Amino acid sequence: MTEPLFRDPATPVADRVRDLLARMTLTEKVGQVNQRMYGWDAYERTSSGHRLTEAFRSEVAAYDGMGALYGLQRADPWSGVTAATGIGAADGARVSDAVQRHVVENTRLGVPVLLVEEMPHGLQALDGTLLPVNLSVGATWNPELYEEAAALAAAQLRSRGGHVALVSALDLVRDPRWGRAEECFGEDPYLAARFTEALVRGVQGPPDRQFGPERAAVVLKHFAAQGATAGGRNSAATELGARELHEIHLEAALAGVRAGAAGVMAAYNEFDGIPCAANRELLTGILRERWGFTGLVMADGLALDRLVRLAGDPVAAGALALEAGTDLSLWDGCFPRLEEAVGRGLVDEGTLDTAVGRVLALKFRLGLFERPYTGERAPAPGPELLSERIARESVTLLAHDGGTLPLGREVRRIAVIGPNADSVPQQIGDYTAPQRPGTGISVLDGLMATAPPGTEVMYARGCELVGGDLSAVPAAVALAARADVAVVVLGGSSARESGTRFDANGAAVVTSGNPVEMTCGEGVDLAELGLPEGQSALLDAVSATGTAVVVVLVQGRPHALPDLTGRAGAVLSAWYPGPWGGRALADVLFGTAEPMGRLPVSVPRSAAQLPVFYNGKDHGYRGYADQPATARHAFGHGLSYTSVEYGVPRLSRASAAAEEFGTDAPHGPAEPLVCTVEVHNTGGRPVRETVQLYVRRVLGGTSWPRVRELRGFARVDLAPGARAEVSFPLGARTLASVTRALERAVEPGEFAIGTGPSSDRTREAPLTVTARTGGSRR
Repeated sequence: MTEPLFRDPATPVADRVRDLLARMTLTEKVGQVNQRMYGWDAYERTSSGHRLTEAFRSEVAAYDGMGALYGLQRADPWSGVTAATGIGAADGARVSDAVQRHVVENTRLGVPVLLVEEMPHGLQALDGTLLPVNLSVGATWNPELYEEAAALAAAQLRSRGGHVALVSALDLVRDPRWGRAEECFGEDPYLAARFTEALVRGVQGPPDRQFGPERAAVVLKHFAAQGATAGGRNSAATELGARELHEIHLEAALAGVRAGAAGVMAAYNEFDGIPCAANRELLTGILRERWGFTGLVMADGLALDRLVRLAGDPVAAGALALEAGTDLSLWDGCFPRLEEAVGRGLVDEGTLDTAVGRVLALKFRLGLFERPYTGERAPAPGPELLSERIARESVTLLAHDGGTLPLGREVRRIAVIGPNADSVPQQIGDYTAPQRPGTGISVLDGLMATAPPGTEVMYARGCELVGGDLSAVPAAVALAARADVAVVVLGGSSARESGTRFDANGAAVVTSGNPVEMTCGEGVDLAELGLPEGQSALLDAVSATGTAVVVVLVQGRPHALPDLTGRAGAVLSAWYPGPWGGRALADVLFGTAEPMGRLPVSVPRSAAQLPVFYNGKDHGYRGYADQPATARHAFGHGLSYTSVEYGVPRLSRASAAAEEFGTDAPHGPAEPLVCTVEVHNTGGRPVRETVQLYVRRVLGGTSWPRVRELRGFARVDLAPGARAEVSFPLGARTLASVTRALERAVEPGEFAIGTGPSSDRTREAPLTVTARTGGSRR
């Protein structure tokens, strides 16, 4: 008997998809675009191991197949999966294969199921290796390092039977009150785009190929503008126009699409009154027709059920989302009724076929029809060493008096104080599985292990993470008074506690009437960005002792900071540095590693001055009457233990014609346009300097310009006294702006090309872009 065409691996994917679609019933097609179950409901743990549940078997039987299964290996307080009930590394492949075997062997066509897992900062599963959160990754300004770590995380996912990684990458921190700030690479579209490209390359490998056995498909979250919700309120409305959408919020997504991302997840928020999962202009007009995206679009959890208020009933809501361009559901009650929607004439079966085809194409590209099972495979090692390296490179020195750090041998007594000093859970962020006992190193543990012999390291908690209880402050003050230096570890926490309440989609329910020690994470938005009352009082009291103070912020968002001049000799942000962040931070404090982090976000002075992102429109605003409008610490800022001087940037020529940068330029530019700057380490310690390139439009263009925009960066190692020249090519991507047609093009006008160590400390060179060739050159 001849095998069906779709079974032939030598046949092109498009032909295999067409053949398989032609054999499917309407019910089977609907099953392929659904992801109805919570994966942890598909198994139960018994004394003899894990076994599949009747609920799972019934779900497969209902549609004679299953499109995708979310979170088979997820473990956390929301799912209720613990180390005692969940799937560890040793059992991951076996349980995944049991799920896959049941689907393949008990359905008419034997179409494998996609196993989808969260991989926001490492695999969210028992024994999954955690990375620092994305905000910490962004602070490294090192996409190549992140690409390596993402590749190892993907290999770990595949070795346990997973196929698809859900990763936050597209959201931006435009309002740090938003609880999901930690999931973003920063506030800037260019920086986020470079990390998104690195993520796709690391997880998937080369584009437009079948995935290797250690590569996974990545679905980028969230499309689009979820970080622009009004007031920093999770899943709320956005208040931005099409130009802001294109200039700021689509850049990372476009970079991910060009890198070959297998999918994107439609965001919860609405744009122009239409929720993203039902926004045809966004999902079809921009994503598919303009950008040529051929991958799949996944809905966020229960997002399609929210469309019932627009469409009137679940059947019409499912049709609305499918017609707009959503291909795969997540837990909702709308897509399961697509067969009814087709029968009622609300959506054409051909539209359903298109969505099914995208799901099937991914299964073919993953090789699941030829290799549906993982088999006896040792779990891949996680990126533990890279996790620690990311943590080390992300530590950002915000302020320094020039003498307090690094801690020298003359420091014999160190007081480690604060609610984040001795807590690994509070340094690993949201979307994390329970950690095995002994996993990770707190800041206190890191300092104790790294301190030179004979150094006394003392500890006092000092206060709670939230609230104003000051009863423990006196003991901390007494400890600080005895010390040569006090390391005060403050900030926030996204650690989900056993008593945390959750929405149906897994977001934490934390309000003023339901407080827990959770100050960041999905569902945990803040109105005030300053440190809690108790932490502020503790810092004041310790500073008053006269002991040298080092403030370390372990945080998932940029907290608003007062002026700490005279109260702290140094201020560092460690973000959420992951399980081994304590060791990484200790290396920086003792000077065995140099501080290399640069701010991926602007640090506000207060919540009242928001927005404070650096790349706002250039309207010449002078500031408030009661405080400056500028950030406490600007985007790109980060100090080192040495000093670096920048020369004036030099351009290879002072003018260029706009047509030289067009895709249809007949011969390309007559000569390369390059910006070069000399950097000089004038201090006595080595440094890895992050040289930043900014473009400012001075005159011309079809829209009001922004203050400045990051358009390049390079990291250079400088020994004491060393000099280096850093060059940036100035191409179309560097100089382009969004036109009236919402396309990117280089428009004639006057530009200022700036280089420097941060967005607020640049030196500039003028550049003229003429409307036609023949401008002056040098």
